[in-house]
Amino acid sequence: MSNQYFDFKRFRIEQDRCSMKVGTDGVLLGAWFPMEWGKTVLDVGCGTGLVAIMAAQRGAASVTAVEIDPQAAQQASGNAANSPWKDRISVQCADFAHFTAEFRFDRIVCNPPYFRDSLRCPDEGRNTARHNDSLSYETLARCSAALLAPDGLLCVVLPFDAAGDFTRCAQTFGLNLYHETDVITAPGKQPKRSLLAYGLGYSELRKDVLAICGSDGKETSDYIELVRDFYLKY
Repeated sequence: MSNQYFDFKRFRIEQDRCSMKVGTDGVLLGAWFPMEWGKTVLDVGCGTGLVAIMAAQRGAASVTAVEIDPQAAQQASGNAANSPWKDRISVQCADFAHFTAEFRFDRIVCNPPYFRDSLRCPDEGRNTARHNDSLSYETLARCSAALLAPDGLLCVVLPFDAAGDFTRCAQTFGLNLYHETDVITAPGKQPKRSLLAYGLGYSELRKDVLAICGSDGKETSDYIELVRDFYLKY
């Protein structure tokens, strides 16, 4: 992988102006969140625009991507414009806390900042992308609840040990956990990430586990099937 760009099967992500580069979290979220053709999608804190572009590839009728950092927003806009789905993706440089829209969204997706009470680095762009004082759980849940369609879903990826905190926060705004996939690197390992989907209505929780590698050290068929449409090597 070059630090300047990352090639997927059908698009390239330029990332030299983004503090946070393409990573497994974003790919997992973009491939995992429940999606059907013709849905409207809002990508919050879009960074490079990766998840927004993946949503368009998966059939979103329109994707709105919001990014607070001007450099990242500009790069995300360029990545979207260079993708096969440029007519269905728009990027706005905005603070999600003050974002408004003329309609509600079927899906809101976010790979949020999740480092709390940890050391900050000299790069303010990286701090914005990594630390949740720029996008708190309360802000993400509250604003998402106001922007979701009645049967819409808010989908996020978080560290496994932060999932409970966010779920409790989301519930205060009427968002109930609908689907949770805990991600493990190999059988017997503790989960490192949780993929979470929340809806405004009540639904029985669906919970499962995704292992990236099996006991033989090879990538599992479930993982390969999830990301097959995106990674070049499959």
